[in-house]
Amino acid sequence: MIISSVRTAAFRNLADAVVSTNARNVFLVGKNGQGKTNFLEALYFCAYASSFRGVHDCEIAQNGKKDFSAAITAGGSEVLIKYEKGKKYAAVDGKAMENRRELLSVVPCIVFCHEDLEFVSGSPERQRWFFDQVLSLYDPVYLDDLHRYRRVVKSRNSVLRDALLRRLDSDPEPLLDAIDQQCALYGIRLMEKREQAVALFSEIFMSLYELVSGIAGVQVQYMPSWKESSEAETVSLLRKRRNGDLAAGVSLSGPHRDRYFFAIDGAAKADSAKAAADFAASASTGQRRLLALLLRVAQARRFSDMTGRNPILLLDDVLLEMDGEKRRRFLSALPGYDQAFFTFLPEEPFQHYQGSDTVVYYVQDGRIEESPVTAAPMAVEQ
Repeated sequence: MIISSVRTAAFRNLADAVVSTNARNVFLVGKNGQGKTNFLEALYFCAYASSFRGVHDCEIAQNGKKDFSAAITAGGSEVLIKYEKGKKYAAVDGKAMENRRELLSVVPCIVFCHEDLEFVSGSPERQRWFFDQVLSLYDPVYLDDLHRYRRVVKSRNSVLRDALLRRLDSDPEPLLDAIDQQCALYGIRLMEKREQAVALFSEIFMSLYELVSGIAGVQVQYMPSWKESSEAETVSLLRKRRNGDLAAGVSLSGPHRDRYFFAIDGAAKADSAKAAADFAASASTGQRRLLALLLRVAQARRFSDMTGRNPILLLDDVLLEMDGEKRRRFLSALPGYDQAFFTFLPEEPFQHYQGSDTVVYYVQDGRIEESPVTAAPMAVEQ
């Protein structure tokens, strides 16, 4: 399935327009700040009903406006996301979608962007976010369990906080006993699926990283907050740690505190977080950037392996910092895809990657046009 057209209204700096994208490869060429990434963001917004930039919906509307919309046509269906009067509305062929999971089944998109560096050297929260998305793309039950677990932890934290501030009229222990049963139930489910998924994901990732970088043995390691493997053991653990949670007014352990690391040369079962994180900590900026890019490639391959479907790829300036050889290796490592959108600066050698199934658009001041305002000189790849 490909996205055949894109329609935006008051979305970032993009001109209100309908853009035909009926090609397997769509190249967006333009200088920085003209709207290339905004166009990819509009596509992503239609797939996830959120931005990959981690901003609030209200920040997306054009200056001076409060409402915006983005719509795509794919496989004969239209996906529309509107933000009006502070509320978001999602629909497929005019039918309202209450669950984002329904959107993912229509247009599975995977974005490659600069912010992906956070999955390598950012906070544990951002790393968990990435691997949760990896699982959610092909396992809707995991997404449901994740939402349930988050609701339970939110309730648990509310009780802990009220107890700390002495706002409860009764003993919090019986209430926490009941909540901990649910916390353990959904938490164990998440941990089991994360462990299984990371083991398979790491196999894909390790071979990719060696292929493109020449460095062997780099793998992903999952470090759960709970070591217990059963609900009963986990409930007992939560009971033992309850005094610490009450003193802090927050749940100090659980899948919401899990971590992921990049290990190398057999350090996959390291006893300490420090040992497991050695590769990412010592890697160069270029190596970390490549780690982030290949995480996305592995995500796309894992999605295809599990669903038998190909995703749509959104690649934002991914080739800019690579030399010619790494570019060729990276492009050869790209997963199967139904459609890909690439952004390029005018001086990049995008002509080298252009084929009969490619449409080239030039982006300036939010306008998406087939002809450049000023022709860019042909670049020669080194």
